[in-house]
Amino acid sequence: MTKPPIERRHGFTTLAPPPAGPYSQAVRAGGIVVCAGQAGITPDGTPLGGLEAQLRQTFANIAAALATCDATLADVISTRVFLTDPAQFEEMNAIYREFFSEPYPARTTVYVGLPAPLLVEVDCLAVV
Repeated sequence: MTKPPIERRHGFTTLAPPPAGPYSQAVRAGGIVVCAGQAGITPDGTPLGGLEAQLRQTFANIAAALATCDATLADVISTRVFLTDPAQFEEMNAIYREFFSEPYPARTTVYVGLPAPLLVEVDCLAVV
């Protein structure tokens, strides 16, 4: 007996920056929603200055992308945070706590090089 294929839905919104390459802002397969990495860029493509402004915009972009697949930040079970500066870890944590509550999603934080002037990128996995 073969399983029926899982329905896949690709989300797109003008409330987040358009993809910079051949990928979707979000994809839903069954009850799983994956949101592509988002950064501190406004929907019109303007990068914001400073970690706080960038991270807040990043979460606004993620929320908009998740909504295209009927998910919210409350449905997020895992995030990956990509920071360019290890010294900004505590500031990131403080802002992160404003967008997620206990039990917090699982999280991985790594330090990377991002195109200037980006300071942070976040992607996530949600279950609905």
